[in-house]
Amino acid sequence: MSESNIMATQNPFKAALQTYRTILVATIVFSVAINLLMFVSPLYMLQVYDRVLHSRSETTLLMITFIALALLGIYAILEWIRSRVLVRAGMRFDEMIAKALFNRVVTSTIRQPNGKSEFVLADVDRLREFLTGSGLIALCDVPWVPIFLLVCFLFHPMVGWVALCGAVIVLALALANEFLTKKTLNEASGMGQSAQHFANTTLQNVEAIRALGMEGSLRSRWHDMHRGMLVKQAIASDRAGAIQSLSKFVRMGLQTAILGVGAYLVLEGEISPGSMIACSILMGRALQPVDQVVGQWKQFVGARQAYGRLSNLFKQMPEQEEKTALPAPSGRLSINGLAVVAPGARTALLQGVTFDVQPGEAVALVGPSGAGKSSLMRALVGIWPAFSGSIRLDGAELQHWDPDVLGKHLGYLPQSVELFNGTVAENIARFQADADDKDVLAAATQARVHQMIQNLPDGYNTQIGIGGRSLSGGQRQRIGLARALYGNPSLIILDEPNANLDSEGEESLFQIVQELKAQGKAILFVSHKMSLVSLAEKALILAEGRMRSFGPTQELLKIKPALKPVQPPTDPTPTRSIA
Repeated sequence: MSESNIMATQNPFKAALQTYRTILVATIVFSVAINLLMFVSPLYMLQVYDRVLHSRSETTLLMITFIALALLGIYAILEWIRSRVLVRAGMRFDEMIAKALFNRVVTSTIRQPNGKSEFVLADVDRLREFLTGSGLIALCDVPWVPIFLLVCFLFHPMVGWVALCGAVIVLALALANEFLTKKTLNEASGMGQSAQHFANTTLQNVEAIRALGMEGSLRSRWHDMHRGMLVKQAIASDRAGAIQSLSKFVRMGLQTAILGVGAYLVLEGEISPGSMIACSILMGRALQPVDQVVGQWKQFVGARQAYGRLSNLFKQMPEQEEKTALPAPSGRLSINGLAVVAPGARTALLQGVTFDVQPGEAVALVGPSGAGKSSLMRALVGIWPAFSGSIRLDGAELQHWDPDVLGKHLGYLPQSVELFNGTVAENIARFQADADDKDVLAAATQARVHQMIQNLPDGYNTQIGIGGRSLSGGQRQRIGLARALYGNPSLIILDEPNANLDSEGEESLFQIVQELKAQGKAILFVSHKMSLVSLAEKALILAEGRMRSFGPTQELLKIKPALKPVQPPTDPTPTRSIA
C-alpha cells in the first residue's frame, strides 16, 4: 500500500478531500466548457451590429439567433450538471467523514470538557456548503478573467486597459475586505461559540436557575457575551458592506466607462459598433467572477476556518486501528497499580489502586467525598484512560477492546444519570437500531421498572425529552439502571445507584444486586449506605485519592467502626414515590 493510501486510511478527512478532488477535476472541465460558451453573447452582438444591420439579411439574423440559442441551451444544461455534480459530491463528502467526526467530537469532549468541540460538527455543513455552492464556482471561474481581458485587448488596447484597471480595483477591494474583516470575524466567531456553549450548559439546569433566582444574573452574563459577538459582527459587516457598495459602484462605473471609451473609439473609426457592445459584455464577464468572490468572501473565510478546525481535529486524533475481535468476557476484572488523571489536568486524582473482581462477586467502593471513587469508575469503563498501571477485562487491557464492542459487555450507571431525547424504550436499548423489544422488556423487568414505565402516559413509547426533565430523579435513575442491564452485560458498574431512590426503590436495588450475583455477573458499586455495602463480598476503601484497604467486607467493617451497617427505619416514609 502506498504512503498516500496509508494516510488516507488513517485520516478519513484527507480521504474525503482526496475523493472530492476527483469531482473537482470534473467540475473544472465543466467550467471550461461553460466559460467558452460565455463568448456566445458577445459574438452574437458583434454579428448583429456589424453584419446583420448592414446587410439587412433576415435569414442571417434567424440563423445566428438559432445557433446562439442552441449554444445557450447547452450552457444552461452544463450549469445544471455542474451544480448537480457538486451537490452529490458534497453529500458523499459528508457521508465519508460524518461518523468519524462524531466519534472524535465525543472523544475530544471527554478529554477537554470545555473545549467546545461540539461546534466542529457544524463545520462540516459550513465547508460542504462552500464546496457545493456559488463560492467554489466563482473560484473555478476566476482563472478565466485574464482570458476575457486578453480578448478585450485584442479589440483595442484602450478597452483592454479600462477592463484591466477595473479588475485590479475589484480585486484590491476583495483583499481589503479580507484584511479589514478577518481578525474581527474570528473574534466574533469565538465569542459566538462561547456564548452558545454557555447557554447550552446553563440551560441543562433550568430548575435550579428558576428556583434560586439566578435567571437574571445568568441572562446578563449570556447577554454580555452575545452582545460582544454582535458588536464584532457589526464592525465586520459595516466594513464589508462599505467595500461591497464601493465594489458595486466601481463595476457600474466601469460599464459606463467601457461604453464611453467604446463610443469614442467608434467615433474615431478605430472599432465597430458591434465591437463596442461586445467589449462591454466581455468586461462584464471578466468582472463577474471577481465580483462574486467579493460577495462570497465571508463564506470563503468561514469555510477556510472550518477546514482548519476539522484538519486539526483529525490530525490530533488519528484513526484508531481496527481492534481484533475478542470473545465475550466473563466479567473477570483485574486492576494493577492504577493511576488516573482528569483530562487536561496534571495531578493524579487516584493512584496506587490494585484489586480484582471475579464473576458472581460484588465489590463496594467506599470512602469520603473526593476520595476518587467516581474517577475510578470512569477509568473502569474506559471514559478516562489509565495514566499508569493497567485495567484488564478477562486478561485483555481495555485499550485492546473496540469501544463499541466493549460497551455492549458493560453495564454503567453514572452518578449523574443522563437520559437522551427519545422514548423510554430507546433509552433503555441504548438507541440501538436493531434493538429487540424482548431485550428491552427483560432489562426493564430485571430493573423492577416495568410497572413504573407502564404508568407513564405512553408507556415505553413515552418521550423523555431533553435530559429526561419530565421524569423525577428516582425515575431517571431506575431507567438508567435498566439501560445498564440491557443486553445482559457481564460487568456491572454502578455509581451511587441508590442516591435518588426511596425505600421501595432501594429494596428493589438490593434484590437486583443479589440476582446479578447469582447470575455470575461481576459488580462494582459506590455507596455511602451500609445496608447496600453489606451485600458486597469485598470492599475497597479509598481516601484522598489512594487505596487504603481491600478485602472481605465484614472484616473491613470490623476494622472501621464508622462503617458499621445502618439499619433501615422500620416505618420508612418515602419523600417521593417513583411508582
